[in-house]
Amino acid sequence: MPESPASLSSNERHSYLLGRRSFERGDDATALTEFRRLLETRQGFADVHYMMGVSLERQDEVRAAARSFVQALRINPDYAEARLGLASLYEREGDFQRSREITEQASAREVPRAGTLDPTTRGKLANLQADLGDAFCEAGEPGEAIDAYRKALDRCPDFHDIRQRLGLALRQAGLPNRALAEFRRVQRSHGDYLDAAVQAGLTLYTLGRADDARREWQGVLQQDPEHREAQMYLRLVR
Repeated sequence: MPESPASLSSNERHSYLLGRRSFERGDDATALTEFRRLLETRQGFADVHYMMGVSLERQDEVRAAARSFVQALRINPDYAEARLGLASLYEREGDFQRSREITEQASAREVPRAGTLDPTTRGKLANLQADLGDAFCEAGEPGEAIDAYRKALDRCPDFHDIRQRLGLALRQAGLPNRALAEFRRVQRSHGDYLDAAVQAGLTLYTLGRADDARREWQGVLQQDPEHREAQMYLRLVR
């Protein structure tokens, strides 16, 4: 059962507060010592298990960190940060399927309360989903990556860097027209994000539209004459 700091004895409160302050300073050794001392008598603090998980992860004790995140979620199944931490650990270990399942569980639990989610939590969820997409791309599974990026954009549609990665995955999956549409969306909303124009040009070139591609890269060089990728592609297609 969840517990409250108000129920702590003076010694327990000392361990709780010192552990928390040490955690916030990045002093993981002291934080872990104090939290372990507290857990000898008090097991019901989800935030203590979460902070232990983060500290253990920073010390590369991945399995112990996972156990701490799991315990935090047993106490509070709605603890979004603990769920994100656990998903991140599974991704780090290469278990992308479990990472995706946990991320989707987090999203499902938040749907009824979506209006109350703070922007920071939404952004973290979106970035975690996008990181999963990156992993799928690196593993040569663009279809799975596309699905992950779209889920990230469902949560934060204005994250143009994720939309850019979606475009790259679509092109990798043999869907250049859809890729071009995503690059255009980035260009419309973030005209100064020149990488979208560079990738739009490359996609046009793969579609056999070399003149349009050249115009795209020339437009990039008008804004940034030193843009190396645009310079390189123009040299290649002349």
